[in-house]
Amino acid sequence: MRTRRSIRGFLNTPVPQALLDEILEVALRAPSGTNTQPWQVHVLTGRSKDTLTARLQAVFDDPERMGQREYKSVDWPQPYLGRRRKVGWDLYGLLDIGRGDSARMHSQHRRNLDFFGAPVGLLFTLKEFMSASSYLDVGMLMQNIMLAAAANGLDTCPQGMFIQFADEIVDQLGLATDDLVVCGMALGYRDHNAPENQLVTEREPLGEMVRRYD
Repeated sequence: MRTRRSIRGFLNTPVPQALLDEILEVALRAPSGTNTQPWQVHVLTGRSKDTLTARLQAVFDDPERMGQREYKSVDWPQPYLGRRRKVGWDLYGLLDIGRGDSARMHSQHRRNLDFFGAPVGLLFTLKEFMSASSYLDVGMLMQNIMLAAAANGLDTCPQGMFIQFADEIVDQLGLATDDLVVCGMALGYRDHNAPENQLVTEREPLGEMVRRYD
């Protein structure tokens, strides 16, 4: 748990199918409310990943098509706004992207849709009739995957950005109209030479995040 980090630069080294299956199988032991196991995990590699990436990046590059897409609140209060800004500027600092350099910011943000070059892209979906607690179940599954990957020498990055492209994902993968895209995740081997992988995010001290009641 202490060594897991969100990695944004991967080698193109393939992940062995047997290893990926082992990670997913153990991760699927995640708890879920009344054992509903509400999740579906969609594994993209090779051509399937490249095809989806090309489609989503084409949308991302079109201001008119992106204009109405928003998956995060734009009115973040403090301290959340400060935390978001800090991690963003820390990342851009490592990449030598200056304030106002919108072209390079766009390019870096765009890399999300290629799973940061990882050989494996995971997409997580739920049926729309599932309750809000099912999102927590998917989160626990994702955490299991991230920890199992780390235990096997792999790295990951959970990616909420894919929510913005739910319609394209559902169409491209041939999913049902009641399938909801919850999150994406890059999985693969870390590129130790990528400067963005030097980013180590800060955590608030225990006293700020934990309230004790006697």
